[in-house]
Amino acid sequence: MADTTTKHPKGLYYLFFSEMWERFGFYLMLAIFFLYMIDAQNGGLGVSKEEASDIFGTFIALVYLTPFVGGLLADRVLGYRLSISLGGILMAVGYIGLAIPGETIMIASLGLIIIGNGFFKPNISTLLGNLYSKPEFEAQKDTGYNIFYMGINVGAFIAPFIASYLRNNYGWGFAFAAAGVGMLLGVIIFWMGNKHYKDADVRKAVAANDMPLSRIFSIVILPAAIAGVLGWVLIPGNIFGSDSTDAFIIGAVPIIIFYVSLWVKASAEDKRPIAALLSIFAVVVVFWAIFKQNGTALTTWAEYYTDREMAAPLAGPAGAIGMVQNLDLSESTVPAYDNMFRAQTDAAGKVITKEGIAPYYNNLPESEWPQEGSSLSLISTELFQSINPFFVILLTPLVVWFFTFLRRRGKEPSTPAKIMWGLVITAMSTLVMVGAVFAGMNGAEKSSAMWLVGSYAVITIGELFLSPMGLSLVSKLSPPRLTALMMGGWFLATSIGNKLSGVLAGMWDQYDHKAWFFVVNCIGSLLAALVILSMLKWLRQIVLEHTGKS
Repeated sequence: MADTTTKHPKGLYYLFFSEMWERFGFYLMLAIFFLYMIDAQNGGLGVSKEEASDIFGTFIALVYLTPFVGGLLADRVLGYRLSISLGGILMAVGYIGLAIPGETIMIASLGLIIIGNGFFKPNISTLLGNLYSKPEFEAQKDTGYNIFYMGINVGAFIAPFIASYLRNNYGWGFAFAAAGVGMLLGVIIFWMGNKHYKDADVRKAVAANDMPLSRIFSIVILPAAIAGVLGWVLIPGNIFGSDSTDAFIIGAVPIIIFYVSLWVKASAEDKRPIAALLSIFAVVVVFWAIFKQNGTALTTWAEYYTDREMAAPLAGPAGAIGMVQNLDLSESTVPAYDNMFRAQTDAAGKVITKEGIAPYYNNLPESEWPQEGSSLSLISTELFQSINPFFVILLTPLVVWFFTFLRRRGKEPSTPAKIMWGLVITAMSTLVMVGAVFAGMNGAEKSSAMWLVGSYAVITIGELFLSPMGLSLVSKLSPPRLTALMMGGWFLATSIGNKLSGVLAGMWDQYDHKAWFFVVNCIGSLLAALVILSMLKWLRQIVLEHTGKS
């Protein structure tokens, strides 16, 4: 028999590299998408931060909403391998489409990415879980998901460097196209490993009490689409902040009702595990609402409030690998030098952030203004989004070792307890940013980049406690015929959290003191942790009943 403490199925490594390249494409696109939207000087869309946050939040919400449908179709009709292949190809075409100018092609490309992710994301995670269904691998499932999660972050770490190099040297379009090339590599690697997981690609038999696929589309998907359209078109005003937010939240209601109905109609055997999963889904929404602000609120902090100036001796080699963003102040189109940098104020004397040719200089003291006619080398903003995946790669072996160390002594926390601690640690990361606000005198001065590094380091630990454990828990507790569908439920929770992240980030300018923005996030994460704590004994019992271990 295989050594249950060290062996993993061979298919893990092909799925690792497939997911690595898929995430490379996805996070390359995300690294520059918000910056592309707010860029008004170098070919971007030039929209406001509030509008960009809303678009960004809506996109990443829909990206994680479609796994509901993709998981359902894989479970009942397509199987996992065909779904993963179809999703990868659609996403590749979508990324390449973003490189083509034009609003219509952009919207169509985003749609392809959203649909493609729905087929790819839940089913590759489910296929991985199926590889660990054999008794000799079962004990290694949590570790396998940790390794898989590290693959995600290898791709996510590399992506911003490639994005920075291409957009700084060739333009936004080349960067978006590179995401498509990465996705195609992921699909090819997935096909190469086909023989190692073809036996795990088994569609589950439909039980007598399962709802037919046609009925699910008629009472869930169609109502969700209709509700979303009505939320966008017919509701007067913006109940939840914007038309897109209204449409998303109202459109998600039929899907949420469907998941509740699964619990209501479940057999006595399935009712408790489904209830446990739905409870976890509801709580982890808060984590994603905070975590996904890395592409909006934390990117805003990096762009405008963080000292990104690079020393001259370092700028040359750094520029060669795309780390440097040059602000050229010698162009004839630059307005009068003094007017360009002096802070503008409104009638009440409040400083107005200037969104002109060089908004980076708004909170620099006059003694640090650059020479007229010169250029300045700055670390490209998107590179800060490599910090989180870097820490995932660095810390994943340590977290795995830590849990293994505790397991050997009989002290390893249960999977639900790991999720609870992940929320507590996430709350601590927001307090690091409170420190950054005070260090920068609430944005009056630039703050050290180490504040962002510290915040990302802490939230990464929280992520490693929560996200792979959530995927593992879904695989452990889901009724076999509903595994991909329940994985879609996990991504539905992620989707709602992602949309809320855009809503929260859109409120950035409403906080006169930015510390309160991060304090609100902290309180939300701690409250979510308390909810898990109140359910911990019940959750542990359910996990024990279905796996033999808590």
